[in-house]
Amino acid sequence: MIIVQVIPIHIQKEIDSSDDISKLISESFEIKDGDILVVAQKIISKQEGQIIDLSTVVPSLLAQGIASHYDKDPKIVELILSESTRIVRMKNGIIIVETKHGFICANAGIDESNVKNGYATLLPVNSDESAKLLCKKIKDVTNKNVAVIISDTFGRPFREGQTNHAIGVCGLKPLLDYAGTLDSFEKILRVTEIAIADELSSTAELVMGKTLKCPVSVIRDYSFDFTDGSISELIRPDSEDLFK
Repeated sequence: MIIVQVIPIHIQKEIDSSDDISKLISESFEIKDGDILVVAQKIISKQEGQIIDLSTVVPSLLAQGIASHYDKDPKIVELILSESTRIVRMKNGIIIVETKHGFICANAGIDESNVKNGYATLLPVNSDESAKLLCKKIKDVTNKNVAVIISDTFGRPFREGQTNHAIGVCGLKPLLDYAGTLDSFEKILRVTEIAIADELSSTAELVMGKTLKCPVSVIRDYSFDFTDGSISELIRPDSEDLFK
């Protein structure tokens, strides 16, 4: 029987651009080879300076019009538009967009929670690169080989509630492909792929929470192959998207 551990790492400090997240993690917890670190997007964005002073944002006429119609802050709407490649749906005050990264999510991942009043955080510019840098720094600090997943909370079409999703990876493939293997009745599986990076992110959320000052968790004893991966592998190509 395989038992997988999910271990919260509490960091009390408010993260800013001067912090070394790898050191904060290693000082708070003893990392082991083969650990998977699931790191909340918010602290990565804060450390990388992806924080916007809303007083500096000048809303366009389009942003003002959308904001007026949906009773939203026009400055937040302007940020949503600037971080998006297209609007997928606007209804009931909710703006679903495709971000520059290719993610379909509400408000382009822009968030005013867990940040001081008058400010908002954006998603990291390139979460794969953020994950790679953190992997390297953890190796430098601890001499341990780990995988890193950057996670964020997204809603889901057709289902209530939000779950954590991977938005950046390093050290593992985000998809586990079963195609060509046999099921328990000796039938060949042809298209089954499991989004393990998303499943690991959701598992980590069970101990991370939103108000527990736990922006990092360790998933230990999960068997995986250390290999290069990219979050782009989780984004369905337009040619295969039945909803476009």
